Amino acid sequence: MPFVIQRKNTDQIRVGNVTVGGMAPISVQSMTNTPTHDVKATVCQIHRLEQAGCEIVRVAVPDEKAARALALIKKSISIPLIADVHFDHRLAIAAGRSGADGLRINPGNIGTHRQVKAVVDCARQQNISIRIGVNSGSLEKDLLKKYHGVTPEAMVESALRHIDLIRSMDFHSLKVSIKASDVYRTVAAYRLLSARTRLPLHVGVTEAGTIFSGIVKSALGIGLLLAEGIGDTLRVSLTRDPVEEVRVAYEILRALDIRRRGPEIISCPTCGRCNIDLVGIVDHVEKALLSKKTPIKIAIMGCVVNGPGEAREADIGIAGGDGTGILFKKGKVIEKFPQEKLVQVLLEAVDKFEGEEPPPELNEKD
Repeated sequence: MPFVIQRKNTDQIRVGNVTVGGMAPISVQSMTNTPTHDVKATVCQIHRLEQAGCEIVRVAVPDEKAARALALIKKSISIPLIADVHFDHRLAIAAGRSGADGLRINPGNIGTHRQVKAVVDCARQQNISIRIGVNSGSLEKDLLKKYHGVTPEAMVESALRHIDLIRSMDFHSLKVSIKASDVYRTVAAYRLLSARTRLPLHVGVTEAGTIFSGIVKSALGIGLLLAEGIGDTLRVSLTRDPVEEVRVAYEILRALDIRRRGPEIISCPTCGRCNIDLVGIVDHVEKALLSKKTPIKIAIMGCVVNGPGEAREADIGIAGGDGTGILFKKGKVIEKFPQEKLVQVLLEAVDKFEGEEPPPELNEKD
């Protein structure tokens, strides 16, 4: 019997044209790494993120120049724009007035009670949401003393303190994140927080690191939480091109059978029987299919004899060896051709498959 994830039914809010929380699809976010005031570069990167499937994008707002740029950026993109602001409440207000669809703030470092209220009042006037972002590296001193350091309990108390503060100002379009740079504290903190609030949760492992360590940490941390039904929107944090963050996010969702977007490539790890450049072929195909949206399982195998049988669940597959290439579907060989045409034949088969398939369904499975 297949495992079925029981999602927690949280409160629902709107972030621009995206619904977050409740039983809405778990949305994928990323953050630009261009200077936000460089409108051309930032818009170009956001367009690449949109093409990869990013549904909400966040930009840093470190100064007034960046805040003013939001108005121009917003006009040129199709997905909701979140302003990430620290330490200066005036920048959060300027970002809200420049067209941001949401603000990401840590009330603990944004200013006094009066300054936090000014930000909240601006969000209410502009009809935009706020994400309370608590990180392990920015906890209040009294909580560090109370809990003898950064613990999941300290992080949760910080988050609940900020939630109560903003709710006391009669503002409720909130979501919350509570991230650490290690998997254990992140997962433990989200579990505790989820038990204490119905607010939608933005999940992720902050400062996850380079491509390998970052993917492993994110897959474990985000994957564990999603498997337990915790999480309404997510970001994979990598020291990398942010497009890679979106790709990894969808792979995590796909691995849990929550959402499917674009091709899934399965390929053999290679062995002594493989006499083709399987790594090069896989890289070529993966890059060529980045913009594809149709969920399709593709096998790229290094053995003509065993490949089709080992990957019989694939919608389409190729295998090569000894100068011969084969195309197979659901384990059955349907065409033989010269080995040098492996990539060409596969890409043509994917295009044909897309033409025959209905539009992709990205929502969570029932």
